[in-house]
Amino acid sequence: MPVAAPELEKARKTLDEWVRELMQWHFSPDTGCPFWLDWAAKAGWDPRQEVKAYTDLDKFGGFQDEWLRGGPVRRWVPKAYKDKPIYTFETGGSTGVPKSRINIDDFRIDYEMFSQTLPDDKFPKGADWLMVGPSGPRRLRLAIEHLAQHRGGICFMVDLDPRWVIKLIKMGEMEMMELYKRHVIDQALTLLKAHDGIKCLFTTPKLLEALCERISLKKAGITGVFCGGTEMTPQFHRFAVEELMEGAHFAPTYGNTLMGLGPSKPPTKDDNWAVIYYPPAPRAMIEVVDADDPTRLVAYGQTGRVRLTTLTKEFLMPRFLERDECEREAPCEQYPWDGVRNVRPFSRFQRAVVEGVY
Repeated sequence: MPVAAPELEKARKTLDEWVRELMQWHFSPDTGCPFWLDWAAKAGWDPRQEVKAYTDLDKFGGFQDEWLRGGPVRRWVPKAYKDKPIYTFETGGSTGVPKSRINIDDFRIDYEMFSQTLPDDKFPKGADWLMVGPSGPRRLRLAIEHLAQHRGGICFMVDLDPRWVIKLIKMGEMEMMELYKRHVIDQALTLLKAHDGIKCLFTTPKLLEALCERISLKKAGITGVFCGGTEMTPQFHRFAVEELMEGAHFAPTYGNTLMGLGPSKPPTKDDNWAVIYYPPAPRAMIEVVDADDPTRLVAYGQTGRVRLTTLTKEFLMPRFLERDECEREAPCEQYPWDGVRNVRPFSRFQRAVVEGVY
């Protein structure tokens, strides 16, 4: 259903107002972080004066990947939060120097917003959760636990190191990789059998399929599955709903440490199992841009590269090019801003991206 013009205008006005508030916050000497205050001094212009709307963020140019690799990580801590307990979360499962993002409450806020999109009959308040996904320094470890606690439950966890899985794949140790995956699933099965209060599950597509090869979700008492990862395709979406869920609700999401997470639009017959996500505006926006000219949006339905802008008081990241591509999706009634369809690894990368258990 087309979105009414007043709803589009209201969403855009909210976004522009939020951008203006954040410019005052991030570029004030009293509240901003050392990185952005130094950046503005070198750039020679004041975003508080020149950025009045979301489109004005183009003046920043592209956010550089390398800015988030290495330390000192405290250069990203806003002065207003210098006395707060600080978390640092690392991106992904690849090896080398990871990108780091500081967090104070963003992971809680993001997952409380996401919680509002979950149906209570399938993700019951007070039910316990099982998290079968990347642990260690990744944000998911604490975020899923907070989601469970926010909804009144307790979260059970497995240990999972995706970097070890990727190393095994690169070494050609596929048998060892399968053994490690089995080890992870064994942990999950042990917890499911020991705790009958677990009704909700978070995992990745590959691990969900591996788990369902060993156990019936229905017999295990699972009524809701929250699933994320780059292996989420229309084919898997259909397979999961029709073959794996056994009546449980399937909630795919697109998210990462830098963005937060975007819920998926409930599927309709016309979508043909496409996986359609919308960002958590105004705290993050996703745009689909021309791969050759990342300052230009592609038309609705056209393929392009994902460009992410994160807008919170803890973290400002304008115009960052993700390693993903997709089709640009028009606003919908529930989410009156741009979305993305069928996100997948960016096809122009020369080297193959090893996704491991994601």
